[in-house]
Amino acid sequence: MIYDVIIIGFGKAGKTLAASLAKQNKKIALIEKSEKMYGGTCINVGCIPTKFLREKAHQVANEEGGFDEKAEAYKRAIEDKNTLVTMLRGKNYDKLNQFENITIYHGEASFESENKVNVEMQDEKIVLEGNQIFINTGATPNTPPIEGIQGNAYVHTSETLLENRNLPKQLCIIGAGYIGLEIASMYHNFGSEVTVIQREEGFLPKEDKDIADSIKEIMTKKGICFELGVQNIRVEENEVVFTKNNTEYRKEADAILVATGRKPNTMGLNLDSIGVDMDARGAIVVDEYLHTSVPNIWAMGDVTGEAQYTYLSLDDYRIIEGALSVGESAVNKVPYTRQTRKNIPYSVFLDTPYARVGMNEKEAKERNIPIRVLKMPVAAIPKAQVLKRTEGMLKAIVHKDTDKILGVMLLCEESYEMINVVKMAMDYNADASQLKNQIFTHPTMTEALNDLFSM
Repeated sequence: MIYDVIIIGFGKAGKTLAASLAKQNKKIALIEKSEKMYGGTCINVGCIPTKFLREKAHQVANEEGGFDEKAEAYKRAIEDKNTLVTMLRGKNYDKLNQFENITIYHGEASFESENKVNVEMQDEKIVLEGNQIFINTGATPNTPPIEGIQGNAYVHTSETLLENRNLPKQLCIIGAGYIGLEIASMYHNFGSEVTVIQREEGFLPKEDKDIADSIKEIMTKKGICFELGVQNIRVEENEVVFTKNNTEYRKEADAILVATGRKPNTMGLNLDSIGVDMDARGAIVVDEYLHTSVPNIWAMGDVTGEAQYTYLSLDDYRIIEGALSVGESAVNKVPYTRQTRKNIPYSVFLDTPYARVGMNEKEAKERNIPIRVLKMPVAAIPKAQVLKRTEGMLKAIVHKDTDKILGVMLLCEESYEMINVVKMAMDYNADASQLKNQIFTHPTMTEALNDLFSM
């Protein structure tokens, strides 16, 4: 079967591109190997289910009752989460399936040539041919070579843990990255005893030390235990065994989460055989227009090895849409590319949540940029007092000579909303004084930007 376009992966970029090209009367094949992944990682196993459970966990944390009551509330939350995800997944499928010129194939894709893709389905194997092929296969949990985790029923990834209907009384998390910390916060609020284990001594090394220390302090005060700088991690049944300061420790757990990052999902695509370049981590190498090393093949989203955010995947779609609209002969005239993409914010939905955009103090000093460092405690914000959420700090990095905002870090309630205001200000090259004097509604967390940039 011959198509104008073949898209491998039903993620954010892939589904958006499919809908756009279908409206341009292109004949499209969309391949997804799992019926439970229509809509991509975010809807099914990432952002949406975790944030739904986070809100449920907040409710449980504020309710009275022992572990048994909390375990029942957790079970109901998992069931409600599954209902929500199933509904969203169905809507995503139906939205594309309504197009007569989009054919959705449920099967595993592998390249036969630059223009041909094999699709192995449950009952048959077919070959699709396409003029343009787009890879949007996302990322998958990284499994490190830790003894005892393979085939162990107690061991979970961030995806499988959220399918477990039984609240672990004791949860042990291997890995203190953003995913591990989000889940630590969430399960602690549900009522689990949580221990986070990490080989490295440094905590959140990409963040400024004062920010990282504040995050760790807040989580520790809530009762989350950290074991950093450990060696010789292995798993024996339901125990995580490690050494620290030449002493062996054993941590018993009802569930063990391996949260050691995610890797690009390229396995089985047979990319080597057709000359698609990949880096050492298995990410597909792309240029500023998201072209791979093969002219008619593009890649977008997490599979390219860039920061793994669904909104970045959507932005990849925008880049590709712009390139396709002008055609190959004029692609160098496309104004918006990966290189011209502006500030990328991110949020970590902890309890207390953290959000950041731009460079931090450490990075600015490494570049010898003259800066002003502005800080204020969250306790000074009236809305924080209203919410009774006064932990954390706000921090901004401003160019000393130009007054331009270089970066902002917000460790406070509603930081995930506030950061978008700062990102827009930075994108439009606003001065710090413009946020200092901006009119914001009251009482809100966002109005704290007035005070932060007045420091």
